[in-house]
Amino acid sequence: MSTTRIAIAAALAAAIAAPLPTQAQGNVEKCYGVAKAGKNDCQTDHSSCAGTSKKDGQTDAWLAVPKGTCQKIVGGKLTSS
Repeated sequence: MSTTRIAIAAALAAAIAAPLPTQAQGNVEKCYGVAKAGKNDCQTDHSSCAGTSKKDGQTDAWLAVPKGTCQKIVGGKLTSS
């Protein structure tokens, strides 16, 4: 396989593996209080970007989950508090 083909294949694989922005996924909701430390999807009240939550279950850190599932997760809330 040529270097160009490998580069194209790698770029396509990365694009497919990357999650869509939360706003583009119409059937998701923000689920607060369930993210592991450093695994949140977006900024929190105390940090500026994804992957920066300081502790497991941080109440202002959220994950995007399919609508209707957040309240089924232990500790999951639809609002940060």
